[in-house]
Amino acid sequence: MNDATAAATQALPAATLPAWDLSDLYASADDPAVAADLTLAEQMAKSFAQAHGGTLASLSGAALAAVIAAYERIQEILGRVASYAQLLFAGDSTDPVIGRFYQTVNERVTAISSDLIFFSLELNRVDDALLEAKLADPALARYRPWLRDLRVFRPHQLSDELEKLNHERDLTANAAWVRLFEETVAAMRIELNGETLTVSDTLNRLSDRDRSVREGAGKAIGAAFGDNIRLFSLITNTLAKDKEIEDNWRHYPRPASLRNRANMVEDEVVDALATAVRQSYPRLSHRYYRMKAKWLGLPKLQHWDRNAPLPNDDDRLIEWPDATKQVLGAYRAFSPELAKVGQDFFDKPWIDARLTPGKSGGAFAHPTVPSVHPYLLLNYHGKARDVMTLAHELGHGVHQVLAAPRGALMSHTPLTLAETASVFGEMLTFRSLLDTATPGQRRIMLAAKTEDMLNTVVRQVAFYQFETLLHDERRSGELLPERIGELWMQVQAESLGPTFEFTPEYSVFWSYVPHFIHSPFYVYAYAFGDCLVNALYAVFQSGHPGFQAKYLDMLRAGGTKRHRELLAPFGLDASDPAFWNKGLDVISGFIDELEGSAQ
Repeated sequence: MNDATAAATQALPAATLPAWDLSDLYASADDPAVAADLTLAEQMAKSFAQAHGGTLASLSGAALAAVIAAYERIQEILGRVASYAQLLFAGDSTDPVIGRFYQTVNERVTAISSDLIFFSLELNRVDDALLEAKLADPALARYRPWLRDLRVFRPHQLSDELEKLNHERDLTANAAWVRLFEETVAAMRIELNGETLTVSDTLNRLSDRDRSVREGAGKAIGAAFGDNIRLFSLITNTLAKDKEIEDNWRHYPRPASLRNRANMVEDEVVDALATAVRQSYPRLSHRYYRMKAKWLGLPKLQHWDRNAPLPNDDDRLIEWPDATKQVLGAYRAFSPELAKVGQDFFDKPWIDARLTPGKSGGAFAHPTVPSVHPYLLLNYHGKARDVMTLAHELGHGVHQVLAAPRGALMSHTPLTLAETASVFGEMLTFRSLLDTATPGQRRIMLAAKTEDMLNTVVRQVAFYQFETLLHDERRSGELLPERIGELWMQVQAESLGPTFEFTPEYSVFWSYVPHFIHSPFYVYAYAFGDCLVNALYAVFQSGHPGFQAKYLDMLRAGGTKRHRELLAPFGLDASDPAFWNKGLDVISGFIDELEGSAQ
């Protein structure tokens, strides 16, 4: 990065980047409405439990529908308060006042929710035939998708008392360890070339044009996380053991099964995805990184070269207004209706893209509750990858807005399908920019997109494999930090290929990945979504009649339909093993074109 670009990047946050305004939820942490809503929810929950406990099997379909609607209203109130606390904490997890507020809200919400635990458990004990008879009533039939998904967990639920104990203990068990991880990473500062940087800023230097900067950042990150590796290993071991205990009690066949049930996808479908991707490593990542090493003039790549800009890539700074124009323009060309929904995120203070100390790293879209709207968090550095991240998170946000009318119980989409709109938004933006590129720009863009897809598919399946190995081995005893590092290096070598050498400090890089802590086995959802979207986009390109309308209907469905139902209108079936190769062939096709242009 030259001096001018560096200066512009430093000026970017103060000059143009948006900050969100959370007042659509609450005016502040001291807003009396926060305490009032918690009190109201507490009263409603206690009254709900007293009125309906032990009665569900005897209710008519219409009466049961009314009870579910009352339950949904309570969830909406709790979700609003919890979302506000979570977003405040994401904005600055180093502020002790915010940390205390976040913990206090979590404790109150957990306590209030304890009175509601009986409801889903008792519903699942209602006989299948009896429930089906009740569903003949149109009022209850509206909730059929929610009841269907609830009953997926029927074989795995515990007694009411154990479920309540498990729920209340989460604050001092799983959630406490997650909070420790978040606060530790947010508070870490890394010294690099005379600067004191956050973890997010330092990770961003791994894509710097100057190889010495990348190397320095890679070693500094390794040193910083290496200094804390015993803590991160303890957190990881504890959470893995905690998960093992719960999985055993609930009789889940393997560590990933709970995640798969929550994603409403069969274990076998995920196995087919992981197998297809791992079998494709040689034709995808191994082949691409051999080319990249040649482009960079290097006999071998180090881990800090993985995201290095390519020669002739101007690595120009993309100002926020330009990024906004690019993303919304791509959305609008596909569907004016989609772009209209997306426009609200920029016209209103629903995005926080600033680079500020204490802020959560990475990016996310938080749906909050259906009666409000989503918020997007990004850390915008002005690079092409950041534009794609904006397109990605906006896809989530638009999806969440369109699904909101389904209500608090049915608007949320399983993780595997939640990535559809986000990855599709990325593809729309990429294709839009590619259509106007010069041959030289096209090559750079294809390479960048290929790397993004490798990061999304190959890297995330490698992450999934790492988690699988770690959780399986943890069942035989605690893993030393060195052993966790060995597992990490094993899957990295397999996935990235023989072009890479790995210096010792890379063995601790597993410890900065938040998904391993927040949401075990979440990561394969990215690969699922990317391959799914590649296949879906091919259908769009083929001129499939009414594609845009069918696509918007898919997003509006929220969590009411499974992947088979959602993909059927497009002639796709994720349970077909050949389905995944369709998506992987798109990546391979990009690499084919890059190989051809290099000759």
